[in-house]
Amino acid sequence: MKHPGVREMLAATVYVALLGCLQAQQLQGHVSIILLGATGDLAKKYLWQGLFQLYLDEAGKGHSFRFHGTALTSTEQGQEVIAKVLESLSCPSDTAPSRCAELKAQFQQLSEYRRLKTPEDYLALSKDIEAQVQHEGLREAGRIFYLSVPPFAYADIARNINSSCRPGPGAWLRVVLEKPFGHDHHSAQQLAAELGSFFQEEEMYRVDHYLGKQVVAQILPFRDQNRKALDGLWNRHHVERVEIIMKETVDTAGRTSFYEEYGVIRDVIQNHLTEILTLVAMELPGNVSSPEAVLQHKLQAFQALRGLQKSSAVVGQYQAYSQQVRRELQKPDSFHSLTPTFAGILVHVDNLRWEGVPFILMSGKALDERVSYARVLFKNQAYCAQSERRWEAEQSQCLPRQVIFYIGHGELGSPAVLVSRNLFRPSLPSASWWEVTDRPGLHLFGRPLSDFYAYSPVREQDAYSILISHIFHHRKDSFVTTENLLASWVFWTPLLESLAREVPRLYPGGAENGPVLDFEFSSNRLSFSQPPPEQVVPGPGSVPTPSHFQVLTAKYRHSPLISAWPEELIARLAGDIEAAAVRAVQRFGKFHLALSGGSSPVALFQQLATGHYGFPWAHTHLWLVDERCVPLWDPESNFQGLQAHLLQHVRVPHYNVHPMPVQRHQRLCAEEDQGAQAYAEEISALVTNSSFDLVLLGMGTDGHTASLFPQSPTGLDGEQLVVRTESPSRPFQRMSLSLPLINRARKVAVLVMGRMKRDIAMLVSRVGHEPKKWPISGVLPTSGQLVWYMDYEAFLG
Repeated sequence: MKHPGVREMLAATVYVALLGCLQAQQLQGHVSIILLGATGDLAKKYLWQGLFQLYLDEAGKGHSFRFHGTALTSTEQGQEVIAKVLESLSCPSDTAPSRCAELKAQFQQLSEYRRLKTPEDYLALSKDIEAQVQHEGLREAGRIFYLSVPPFAYADIARNINSSCRPGPGAWLRVVLEKPFGHDHHSAQQLAAELGSFFQEEEMYRVDHYLGKQVVAQILPFRDQNRKALDGLWNRHHVERVEIIMKETVDTAGRTSFYEEYGVIRDVIQNHLTEILTLVAMELPGNVSSPEAVLQHKLQAFQALRGLQKSSAVVGQYQAYSQQVRRELQKPDSFHSLTPTFAGILVHVDNLRWEGVPFILMSGKALDERVSYARVLFKNQAYCAQSERRWEAEQSQCLPRQVIFYIGHGELGSPAVLVSRNLFRPSLPSASWWEVTDRPGLHLFGRPLSDFYAYSPVREQDAYSILISHIFHHRKDSFVTTENLLASWVFWTPLLESLAREVPRLYPGGAENGPVLDFEFSSNRLSFSQPPPEQVVPGPGSVPTPSHFQVLTAKYRHSPLISAWPEELIARLAGDIEAAAVRAVQRFGKFHLALSGGSSPVALFQQLATGHYGFPWAHTHLWLVDERCVPLWDPESNFQGLQAHLLQHVRVPHYNVHPMPVQRHQRLCAEEDQGAQAYAEEISALVTNSSFDLVLLGMGTDGHTASLFPQSPTGLDGEQLVVRTESPSRPFQRMSLSLPLINRARKVAVLVMGRMKRDIAMLVSRVGHEPKKWPISGVLPTSGQLVWYMDYEAFLG
């Protein structure tokens, strides 16, 4: 080289750069982990061990740590509890005892207990962290607050963290929250709003520990790594059904206070099993390693779930439960709980991939075994000429074909992914999953283990250890976002409300249950397979069940009244509509049916779609009684409700479906577009004498019917068949059949359901013909029949 000093200068530059890299690695920053509720059961059983595992995994990789156990317990008592917990920590089995002792000693040195109660306590903690970081010449990377406390304490803790204990600029904050996250959609919204006022979404980590279980965490990677084999199979054409199950042998003794408030659906199904459902059903993103893409696709799966009805579920309760509640909560001897400890639920995903495929979610206490799994069972349309004893597991298409995500316990005793040998050989990461050898005599789902390719984790890890690592590494896809949480509650809350007064079937518990909890399903309905045995029927003083009442017939406003429990009422109304349809088609060759929108007819639509195969749909014309002035695809559209709950499930010729023309020339209900006049002309052209064979109406709490509202004369009289009206609530603009047109019908059925309708039902029973005050009072067919269908809650309160 021409300049001898250049080489030395380059060498020095490289050395400085390397030294800088090493220093940067060594000084990535200090992380403080604050465990609130550090002396509680969850912390003692799982969380301290998870924090120790984090330390084992991350020690020497550039971060320094300090672990602060906090609670409301006094300092002396808390220190004593924490000392015992730290002493009980364990290392992985491949760690030498001497090395384990050394690591435990280091972790104990880095762990402390302090009382954390007042705002001053939080401020003192923050100052201590800052002083330690400054004293040791470190840079603060961030703080993790793990809230292992009841949700009612979240708001005060969040306020104190936000005001007094946030890290400084450049450092991150992560706040970890344990379920339950609300009791229903409204309470979840309130809690989310409260937390959202203190923390950003990216700072919150809501834990569902099932997402940390190794097999559950493997569902998406498994689907991704086996795309080629699964792409043609993972759909409605090949999947017969999906079962997502969590069975427990223990009962709720010692937890009845919690269970009385939440029950099995809120405790397990709304969260754990629903999360698994979304992982199985969601569309695979192009990159399953992208948390943002995964969370977005999970949200889309939530949005595709078909709404649940009361008939979508069966519930049970083990016999000793009410007695346990009376003892633990000091209830009187007459007390009988309605809280379900068992539930089976039928879920459908309304998209092209899963249309018609039943997803069965089931969980319960005091059952015959402890096991959890998600099982995808494929259709079998093969016939094998040879006898079953000659079928070969890897070749015979007559053997069951299934993919099973075996979460744990049960006969197998450990987590595993199993794929039928006659399906395909799966690909799993060989570094972390190993193929299980055959265990003669072991059968799973009626087949020997040798029928499956079976893979288990090389090293089993606790779910909390995995999730704590994901929190540290900012893996948000392993946690529940606010948006997904609220989407889940939107889905589950209506079912929970409909089951609030349902009497659960009693079962003895354990192996004695026999077939008493077996259930079967068809289309949208799920029901127990057998009537309850005499010995498990509720005794004297228990809450009456719907079967204790017959359908009641009477008079209401001088017209026939049919009253019953909701299921019986809907079944009766659906039967009456089918009978009217059959008669009309026999006489006239067609049946003109005008239907109202809203929530009340949804159960009726589903009943007609799933239980009336003799209905003459091919000769039925469907009309709308009223419509909101929104696009037909809008969720608020009455036509959209009709499409979702009825039309897509029956075969009505498209030219026999008559939506109201609320959108013309890219405008909504514009007077100059004459949509109401166009609908009236269509009715006059197709419906003889403009007399519908049957009109289905509802009744609002203010006495309105169709979209004819009190204090508004529009549509109550005159010659117009269809009118534009104004609603007192959004969306304000509506289109409606007029009262004179409704009264031309051969039959008018008024469906009234729910306790909220009790007051208006009582009021309308006493008023005369006053449609301007109560439009429903103006419904009286000129030459047809009026029949009221009213459930017991609306009729009797």
